[in-house]
Amino acid sequence: MARAGAILRALALAYRRDQKSLQTVVGNNFFIVSALLLQSAGGFIYLIIGLVLLFPLSTDPLRKIPASRLALWPIQRRERWLLRVVSPWINPLSWAIAGLAVWAARGKVTLGFWGLAAGLFAAGFLLSDLSFVSTQTVWRLIPQFPGPLNQLIRKNLREMLSTLDLYCALLLSLSAVVCRVLRVALPPEGLLAITVLVVLALSSYAQCLFGLDGAGGLGRYRLLPLRGWQILAAKDAAFLLVVIPLTLPLAPLAGIGAALVALTVGHEPSVAHPRKQTRWRFSSGASLVFGIFQAVLMAVGAAGVFFSSALVLIPCAALWALSVLYYGRVMERWFGE
Repeated sequence: MARAGAILRALALAYRRDQKSLQTVVGNNFFIVSALLLQSAGGFIYLIIGLVLLFPLSTDPLRKIPASRLALWPIQRRERWLLRVVSPWINPLSWAIAGLAVWAARGKVTLGFWGLAAGLFAAGFLLSDLSFVSTQTVWRLIPQFPGPLNQLIRKNLREMLSTLDLYCALLLSLSAVVCRVLRVALPPEGLLAITVLVVLALSSYAQCLFGLDGAGGLGRYRLLPLRGWQILAAKDAAFLLVVIPLTLPLAPLAGIGAALVALTVGHEPSVAHPRKQTRWRFSSGASLVFGIFQAVLMAVGAAGVFFSSALVLIPCAALWALSVLYYGRVMERWFGE
């Protein structure tokens, strides 16, 4: 029992550290704009953030121990059973679900709501232990792209797929698809607003394009026979390849305009002040003021394309190209140091 107790204490410590890393949502543009601008009207946005956070929070704690290492530990059969039964209760969500069950029994929460919460928790717990959900399987589905930047673009897409920002944007886009299927009439301003929110959900990632590369990744960029602008363009290409399909059911041209503005503004902190990010967490922006500044310019660019003319994309694209060239040279100077 002492061995099982030591493992459970280590898991509890790892879980507390893991939950602290989820606090990056506070530095995310999506949360900042929802809290400051939407205020009470941002309830739907908070619900989306909560749903996205639910799955990393509800994973099986024993998954933190590599299976090969756990198999080598001198643990008796009954201790393994004890770990399997007790380890889920390290997760605070387990206690929250149990509390909902007690509340439901007293008639203050419907059984349907309790069942939904428990089902979502169980889905996150079970899916984390199924082999067919392996990220390696998903990575193989990423298509090939023509040109010398193929593998860089694919690698950058894999990085975006391992951020929670993308799944917030995906839920917003899917809500628009549901409205289209149900033939719910959305005003033009509503389409624009949701489009901006979709790009806003990804905008913090545009401020830390190299955050998931790590020190080793940045060192490898020095060895590539590529110019700085090409490396930066591969990052931006992956970003646009995500934004375009997500905004197709909304206002795609306005979405491209907002994305180009987000990347143009985001190059400065990405290159000049790179910050390390954590996979399967929300991206953390440079600062509160910078995030609001980026969001406002995105909204202006998207509104210009949507209400004025698609020709507004030309200055947006020109500014983006100049930004890529300039910060590409900054990267090359950094490589030479």
